[in-house]
Amino acid sequence: MTGVLGSGKTLFVQGVAKGLEVPEACYITSPSYTLVNEYPGRHMLYHADLYRLSRPDDIESTGVYDMLHREGVVVIEWAERMDREDLADHVAVHFEIREGSVRTIRLRGYGQCCNNLLRELEKIFKERT
Repeated sequence: MTGVLGSGKTLFVQGVAKGLEVPEACYITSPSYTLVNEYPGRHMLYHADLYRLSRPDDIESTGVYDMLHREGVVVIEWAERMDREDLADHVAVHFEIREGSVRTIRLRGYGQCCNNLLRELEKIFKERT
């Protein structure tokens, strides 16, 4: 996920957690200081925040690259600090703040699996609107 501070990234992760049936007792917060939070659910949710990191060695030490090979869902705030080549199939989520409290969220799939997922989400969204 990419976007300026306060654009809704952590709120989005709270929605992902709800969809993954993470127990309500697990309060979803930004891991700005812990760097990585893990939450149990239907699928394990790994939530990383790279805001305070800038060097590749610092990012490596968080264990983010290891998480990418585990079973579960990995959500990375400030993912632009990673080398995109290290991310195989993934969905890039970009947040923008518009006028007032309006937000724009853009999703882009990388890889066939993620493109298929976004097509399915688009179908569901169109059915509900």
